[in-house]
Amino acid sequence: MRHTNLLVIADRGFPFLAHDRDSGYFVGEWIPTILQVYSAIRLNFQIQEIIMAQEFLEVNPPDVVKVFTDATASHQVTFESHTQLKSRVPYAVGLIRTGDTTQYANMILVSG
Repeated sequence: MRHTNLLVIADRGFPFLAHDRDSGYFVGEWIPTILQVYSAIRLNFQIQEIIMAQEFLEVNPPDVVKVFTDATASHQVTFESHTQLKSRVPYAVGLIRTGDTTQYANMILVSG
């Protein structure tokens, strides 16, 4: 990864086009989760910023939001509309598909 490259960690229902670079498929429901993939990647990936959908904050219960907030506390997290987030995907160097079904929990990692 180079400075400012994008890597998408997506839920199992995330829309993508055939030309997108999809780096994996989920094993089953919830396997792996977005946070499991994020936790593994962050060990060897210099994250400058995490971009998530504003809708994540609006539709998920506070306990789910807290789990994500706690897990990502060491990084800057920017929230934008899901539509805007999806418009960034074609510029990503890869997309990792998970089995996660948490609504709007997709993350775009911006490399530092």
